[in-house]
Amino acid sequence: MMDRSTLAACPGGSYETRFPMSAIETPAKRPAILMLGAPGSGKGTQGKILGSIPRFFHCACGDVFRSLDTRTALGRQFVEYSSRGELVPDELTIDLWKAQIDNLADTHIYKPDIDCLILDGIPRNVRQAELLDRHIEVHQIFHLSCPNRDELARRMRKRALKDNRIDDASDKVINQRIATYEAETKPILAYYPSEKVLDIDATQPPVKVVGEIIQRILQLPLYQRMSSQLV
Repeated sequence: MMDRSTLAACPGGSYETRFPMSAIETPAKRPAILMLGAPGSGKGTQGKILGSIPRFFHCACGDVFRSLDTRTALGRQFVEYSSRGELVPDELTIDLWKAQIDNLADTHIYKPDIDCLILDGIPRNVRQAELLDRHIEVHQIFHLSCPNRDELARRMRKRALKDNRIDDASDKVINQRIATYEAETKPILAYYPSEKVLDIDATQPPVKVVGEIIQRILQLPLYQRMSSQLV
Protein backbone atom coordinates (compact mmCIF):
# COMPACT_ATOMS: atom_id res chain seq x y z
CA MET A 1 0.00 0.00 0.00
CA MET A 2 1.36 3.42 -0.95
CA ASP A 3 1.57 6.12 1.68
CA ARG A 4 0.65 9.78 1.21
CA SER A 5 4.13 10.88 0.18
CA THR A 6 4.30 8.19 -2.51
CA LEU A 7 0.86 9.03 -3.85
CA ALA A 8 1.61 12.73 -3.90
CA ALA A 9 4.53 12.03 -6.23
CA CYS A 10 2.43 9.96 -8.61
CA PRO A 11 0.74 11.37 -11.72
CA GLY A 12 -2.92 12.11 -11.50
CA GLY A 13 -3.08 14.60 -8.68
CA SER A 14 -2.78 14.74 -4.92
CA TYR A 15 -3.81 12.14 -2.40
CA GLU A 16 -6.95 14.14 -1.63
CA THR A 17 -8.05 14.52 -5.26
CA ARG A 18 -7.35 10.89 -6.23
CA PHE A 19 -8.74 9.44 -3.04
CA PRO A 20 -11.52 11.74 -1.77
CA MET A 21 -12.01 11.82 2.00
CA SER A 22 -15.48 10.33 1.57
CA ALA A 23 -13.95 7.27 -0.06
CA ILE A 24 -11.35 6.85 2.68
CA GLU A 25 -12.90 7.96 5.91
CA THR A 26 -16.26 9.48 6.74
CA PRO A 27 -16.27 10.74 10.33
CA ALA A 28 -19.54 9.92 12.09
CA LYS A 29 -21.72 12.88 12.87
CA ARG A 30 -22.08 13.45 16.57
CA PRO A 31 -25.60 13.35 18.04
CA ALA A 32 -26.77 16.70 19.34
CA ILE A 33 -29.68 18.53 20.93
CA LEU A 34 -30.01 22.30 20.50
CA MET A 35 -31.20 24.73 23.15
CA LEU A 36 -32.61 27.76 21.37
CA GLY A 37 -34.13 30.88 22.85
CA ALA A 38 -33.77 34.61 23.28
CA PRO A 39 -31.34 36.01 25.85
CA GLY A 40 -32.92 35.54 29.26
CA SER A 41 -35.04 32.55 28.21
CA GLY A 42 -33.05 30.17 30.41
CA LYS A 43 -31.39 28.02 27.75
CA GLY A 44 -28.07 28.13 29.58
CA THR A 45 -29.69 27.01 32.82
CA GLN A 46 -31.49 24.16 31.13
CA GLY A 47 -28.37 23.16 29.20
CA LYS A 48 -26.37 22.89 32.43
CA ILE A 49 -29.10 20.78 34.04
CA LEU A 50 -29.09 18.33 31.12
CA GLY A 51 -25.31 18.31 31.07
CA SER A 52 -25.26 17.05 34.65
CA ILE A 53 -27.07 13.87 33.57
CA PRO A 54 -24.91 10.94 32.41
CA ARG A 55 -24.79 10.48 28.60
CA PHE A 56 -25.37 14.21 28.00
CA PHE A 57 -22.56 16.74 27.51
CA HIS A 58 -23.33 20.46 27.73
CA CYS A 59 -21.28 22.71 25.46
CA ALA A 60 -21.94 26.45 25.67
CA CYS A 61 -20.48 28.68 22.97
CA GLY A 62 -19.17 31.08 25.60
CA ASP A 63 -17.16 28.27 27.19
CA VAL A 64 -15.49 27.58 23.84
CA PHE A 65 -14.15 31.12 23.59
CA ARG A 66 -13.20 31.34 27.26
CA SER A 67 -11.11 28.17 27.03
CA LEU A 68 -9.48 29.17 23.74
CA ASP A 69 -5.72 28.65 23.45
CA THR A 70 -4.54 31.86 21.79
CA ARG A 71 -1.19 30.24 20.93
CA THR A 72 -2.80 28.10 18.24
CA ALA A 73 -3.38 29.24 14.67
CA LEU A 74 -7.15 29.34 15.22
CA GLY A 75 -6.68 31.16 18.49
CA ARG A 76 -4.54 33.83 16.84
CA GLN A 77 -7.20 34.33 14.16
CA PHE A 78 -9.82 34.81 16.87
CA VAL A 79 -7.63 37.40 18.63
CA GLU A 80 -7.15 39.29 15.36
CA TYR A 81 -10.89 39.81 14.98
CA SER A 82 -11.74 40.36 18.65
CA SER A 83 -8.90 42.87 19.14
CA ARG A 84 -10.39 44.97 16.33
CA GLY A 85 -13.85 44.69 17.83
CA GLU A 86 -15.08 42.75 14.80
CA LEU A 87 -17.45 39.81 14.72
CA VAL A 88 -15.74 36.45 14.33
CA PRO A 89 -16.69 34.97 10.91
CA ASP A 90 -19.07 32.03 10.99
CA GLU A 91 -16.53 29.65 9.46
CA LEU A 92 -13.94 30.49 12.11
CA THR A 93 -16.53 30.19 14.87
CA ILE A 94 -17.40 26.65 13.80
CA ASP A 95 -13.71 25.75 13.36
CA LEU A 96 -13.03 26.94 16.92
CA TRP A 97 -15.99 24.95 18.21
CA LYS A 98 -14.85 21.83 16.34
CA ALA A 99 -11.30 22.15 17.69
CA GLN A 100 -12.61 22.44 21.25
CA ILE A 101 -14.93 19.46 20.87
CA ASP A 102 -12.13 17.36 19.38
CA ASN A 103 -9.87 18.32 22.29
CA LEU A 104 -12.55 17.36 24.82
CA ALA A 105 -12.97 14.02 23.03
CA ASP A 106 -9.22 13.40 22.91
CA THR A 107 -8.98 13.99 26.66
CA HIS A 108 -12.04 11.76 27.28
CA ILE A 109 -13.96 14.55 28.99
CA TYR A 110 -16.56 14.27 26.24
CA LYS A 111 -17.17 10.74 24.96
CA PRO A 112 -18.68 10.99 21.47
CA ASP A 113 -19.48 7.28 21.30
CA ILE A 114 -21.87 7.46 24.26
CA ASP A 115 -22.54 11.18 24.92
CA CYS A 116 -25.12 13.42 23.29
CA LEU A 117 -24.07 17.04 22.85
CA ILE A 118 -26.29 19.72 24.36
CA LEU A 119 -25.49 22.87 22.40
CA ASP A 120 -26.26 26.26 23.89
CA GLY A 121 -25.43 29.52 22.10
CA ILE A 122 -24.37 27.81 18.89
CA PRO A 123 -25.41 27.95 16.09
CA ARG A 124 -26.16 31.67 16.21
CA ASN A 125 -27.46 31.97 12.67
CA VAL A 126 -28.53 29.84 9.71
CA ARG A 127 -25.07 29.87 8.14
CA GLN A 128 -23.56 28.40 11.31
CA ALA A 129 -26.30 25.77 11.34
CA GLU A 130 -25.35 24.82 7.78
CA LEU A 131 -21.67 24.54 8.72
CA LEU A 132 -22.45 22.48 11.81
CA ASP A 133 -24.34 19.98 9.67
CA ARG A 134 -20.95 18.61 8.61
CA HIS A 135 -20.18 17.60 12.19
CA ILE A 136 -23.42 16.90 14.06
CA GLU A 137 -26.79 15.26 13.64
CA VAL A 138 -29.47 17.31 15.37
CA HIS A 139 -32.09 15.06 16.94
CA GLN A 140 -34.10 17.71 18.79
CA ILE A 141 -34.40 21.49 19.13
CA PHE A 142 -35.89 22.87 22.32
CA HIS A 143 -37.19 26.37 21.67
CA LEU A 144 -37.60 28.18 24.97
CA SER A 145 -40.26 30.67 23.98
CA CYS A 146 -40.87 33.91 25.86
CA PRO A 147 -43.03 36.32 23.84
CA ASN A 148 -43.17 38.68 26.83
CA ARG A 149 -40.17 40.91 26.04
CA ASP A 150 -40.58 42.78 29.34
CA GLU A 151 -39.99 39.52 31.19
CA LEU A 152 -36.92 38.80 29.08
CA ALA A 153 -35.57 42.27 29.84
CA ARG A 154 -36.21 41.78 33.56
CA ARG A 155 -34.30 38.50 33.57
CA MET A 156 -31.40 39.92 31.57
CA ARG A 157 -31.16 42.94 33.84
CA LYS A 158 -31.21 40.75 36.95
CA ARG A 159 -28.48 38.49 35.56
CA ALA A 160 -26.30 41.43 34.50
CA LEU A 161 -26.47 42.96 37.97
CA LYS A 162 -25.80 39.61 39.61
CA ASP A 163 -22.68 39.14 37.43
CA ASN A 164 -21.62 42.75 38.06
CA ARG A 165 -21.97 43.67 34.39
CA ILE A 166 -23.64 47.03 34.91
CA ASP A 167 -23.35 48.11 31.26
CA ASP A 168 -25.29 45.01 30.15
CA ALA A 169 -28.21 46.06 32.33
CA SER A 170 -29.02 49.11 30.21
CA ASP A 171 -32.23 49.13 28.18
CA LYS A 172 -30.26 49.93 25.01
CA VAL A 173 -28.02 46.86 25.32
CA ILE A 174 -30.93 44.59 26.28
CA ASN A 175 -33.11 45.75 23.38
CA GLN A 176 -30.20 45.33 20.95
CA ARG A 177 -29.53 41.77 22.10
CA ILE A 178 -33.18 40.83 21.73
CA ALA A 179 -33.34 42.45 18.26
CA THR A 180 -30.20 40.57 17.18
CA TYR A 181 -31.75 37.30 18.31
CA GLU A 182 -34.95 37.98 16.38
CA ALA A 183 -33.08 38.91 13.19
CA GLU A 184 -30.23 36.38 13.19
CA THR A 185 -30.85 33.45 15.52
CA LYS A 186 -34.59 32.81 15.54
CA PRO A 187 -34.67 32.01 11.77
CA ILE A 188 -32.74 28.83 12.66
CA LEU A 189 -36.10 27.36 13.74
CA ALA A 190 -37.23 27.35 10.10
CA TYR A 191 -33.98 25.70 8.96
CA TYR A 192 -34.70 22.43 10.77
CA PRO A 193 -37.71 20.13 10.18
CA SER A 194 -40.67 21.28 12.25
CA GLU A 195 -41.06 17.83 13.82
CA LYS A 196 -37.69 18.28 15.50
CA VAL A 197 -38.71 21.56 17.16
CA LEU A 198 -40.52 21.65 20.50
CA ASP A 199 -41.77 25.02 21.77
CA ILE A 200 -41.67 25.31 25.54
CA ASP A 201 -43.07 28.18 27.59
CA ALA A 202 -39.95 29.62 29.20
CA THR A 203 -41.94 31.73 31.64
CA GLN A 204 -42.81 28.60 33.63
CA PRO A 205 -40.78 27.72 36.73
CA PRO A 206 -37.47 26.10 35.66
CA VAL A 207 -38.46 22.72 37.13
CA LYS A 208 -41.50 22.59 34.83
CA VAL A 209 -39.38 23.54 31.82
CA VAL A 210 -36.84 20.81 32.53
CA GLY A 211 -39.71 18.37 33.09
CA GLU A 212 -41.05 18.99 29.58
CA ILE A 213 -37.54 18.65 28.14
CA ILE A 214 -36.90 15.33 29.88
CA GLN A 215 -40.30 14.01 28.83
CA ARG A 216 -39.50 14.65 25.17
CA ILE A 217 -35.97 13.24 25.43
CA LEU A 218 -37.33 9.98 26.83
CA GLN A 219 -39.38 9.61 23.64
CA LEU A 220 -36.47 10.12 21.25
CA PRO A 221 -35.18 7.07 19.35
CA LEU A 222 -31.72 8.48 20.08
CA TYR A 223 -32.29 8.10 23.81
CA GLN A 224 -33.66 4.58 23.36
CA ARG A 225 -30.40 3.59 21.65
CA MET A 226 -28.26 5.40 24.21
CA SER A 227 -30.00 3.83 27.18
CA SER A 228 -29.52 0.33 25.79
CA GLN A 229 -25.74 0.69 25.55
CA LEU A 230 -23.58 -0.84 28.24
CA VAL A 231 -20.59 1.22 29.36
